[in-house]
Parts: sequence; structure tokens; C-alpha cells
Amino acid sequence: MEDEHDSQVVTNRQIILKHYVKGFPKESDMILTTAAVELKVPAGAGEAILLKNLYLSCDPYMRHRMGILHDSYTTSFTPGQPIIGLGVGRVVDSSHPGFEKGELVWGMTQWEDYTLIQSDVESLFKITNKAVPLSYYTGILGMPGATAYFGFHEVCSPKEGETVFVSAAAGAVGQLVGQFAKSVGCYVIGSAGSEEKVDLLKNKLGFDDAFNYKKEPDLNIALKRYFPKGIDIYFENVGGNMLEAVLLNMRCYGRIAACGMISQYNLEEPEGVRHLFEIVAKRIRMEGFVVFDYYPKYNKFSDTIISLLDQGKISYVEDIVEGLENAPSALIKLFHGANFGKQVVVVARE
Repeated sequence: MEDEHDSQVVTNRQIILKHYVKGFPKESDMILTTAAVELKVPAGAGEAILLKNLYLSCDPYMRHRMGILHDSYTTSFTPGQPIIGLGVGRVVDSSHPGFEKGELVWGMTQWEDYTLIQSDVESLFKITNKAVPLSYYTGILGMPGATAYFGFHEVCSPKEGETVFVSAAAGAVGQLVGQFAKSVGCYVIGSAGSEEKVDLLKNKLGFDDAFNYKKEPDLNIALKRYFPKGIDIYFENVGGNMLEAVLLNMRCYGRIAACGMISQYNLEEPEGVRHLFEIVAKRIRMEGFVVFDYYPKYNKFSDTIISLLDQGKISYVEDIVEGLENAPSALIKLFHGANFGKQVVVVARE
């Protein structure tokens, strides 16, 4: 690719969704292609900015957008067009009065080297604190971090001494939920899909205990072993059989924050969930949430997280993949439990 300082027209690599996906996505469902892009906002584009993408985020919700959606909180990707996702970028050119060339931002972008953003420019967040790695704005200081923070503190309403269970606990969101729970004096157990992840939860992230769900023949029995007096708070990332087992082990007046259900994303027919009467009998509050609803409170959240990072009071694990061409394989890792922490793709470094 030509250097942006040598020419105003450069090659723009793009990851295109080939077609709508059924079942587990494959690398072949996404293709790498190229186009030419001029390094300036086109005349007539209105108030727009041109971003050079630096880091891209791989997140489970993106699987939904690879299929045909109806009545969802988000929209389907368009086959033949670049995949859309969260990322960090630098403003190369701007015709928008609120953004200047050289500024760093995070928010919705596209899987390509350069992205022209003409609508929802105001939804981008400016990055003013450069003391932390920029990649953190795809995770702990971005959407996953806000999901963990607001989902736990506001949806779960935790109290000191309560028991907390986090599924998919070694992922981008789960690893933070567990630490937030410990910070308010809760007893925290996490589940993950490998012994290495269990070790991470127990020895680096400060969980009281953790288990490998793949080695548990009966999840109900496993939860009874780890929570003999029941679960007060469940942070739901998985769904399916895990949710069924959790319902049997919730305590009265327990809370379930439904963040995601990754076990269901690649099924053509979602699994039914049994034991729902437990919600009635135990007066359980189960609430789904979407992090975008909490973005007006982002500045308070980011100040809190940066302070925790500065004080060394929170740990954060990333799974870094280099190169836009490797973004499809990085995304697919999520659905096979192959990622270790927050999955990030490096497109370019400053």
C-alpha cells in the first residue's frame, strides 16, 4: 500500500461479507478485496470524516449481523459491503466542525484501511487520554468495558457479600465483570472452556474460583458444588444449558443480567430453556440490556476505569491479531472459544 504522505490516492483493503451466513461462520464467508480511496473527504459529502483505522474489535454480536435480522436492536450487514464493527481510528480529513485532522476516535467503523463516515459522526468518542494503549478502546475502555460496568453495577445492583456467577468469564466482558464484583465485596465464580482460562481467572483476574464447563457432565451438579447456598447474581453470556442450570441454583430475589447468549448464535433453531418457573417461584429478576443505552454516561465510566488502571486495581487481557487480512479468522475464534481475552485486530499502528 502506498504511503499516505506520498499520494492522495491509496489502496484501501476491505473485508467484505460474501453472503448471509447460516450456522457457524467460516473464513470463506468473508473475502479480502481492494479499492482506491482518496485521502480527503469528497466534495458534497456534507459533515463527514475520513478515518484511518488502527484497531478493530471482534465481538460476538457481530454474528447476528451476518444473518437476516428482523425486529432487532441492530441491522444486518450488507453482502458485498465491508463488515461493520467497533474500532479505533485517526482522522485523516474532516469536513465536520466537531472533528479535526489528527484526532483519535473510537466507535463504529468498517473493516478496511480507511472509512468515510457521513452519518452518526456524533456517535464517535474522542480519545483524549493516550496514557493507555489505544487498543484498550476496543475493549476495557470501549463497548465491552461499558457493557461489563453498567451491566453489573446498574442492572445487577450488587450488594457486599453476595454470590456472583459469570459465564464466558475469560472473555472481553466476563473478565471485567468478575473484577467489578470483587471490588464491591462479592464472592465470584467464573466458567470458561479450557484449563488455561480457568487458571487465568483464578490467578490473574482475582476470581474466588473457576471451572471448565467442558469437563462438567452435569452443570446443575457443578453449580451446586460451587454455590452450595445458591447464586445471587448471574451475568449471562452463554444461554442454553448453562442458563437452565443456573435457574435451578438461583437464590430468592436473585438477579440475572442478560448480556448475550453465544451458545445460540450459530444455531438455525434456538434451543428452548426449561425451568423458567424458577423465575416465578424465586422472584428472580432477569433483565436484558444493550450497552448503547448507557453511552450518555460514558465519560463517568471512562474516568473510573482509567483511575483503576492507573492504580493497578484492575487487570485486562487482550488477544492481539496482526493484519486486516487476518480479521476473519480472528472473529471466528470467538465462536469456538479459541480467543484468550479481548479479541483485537491490528490494522495499523501510529
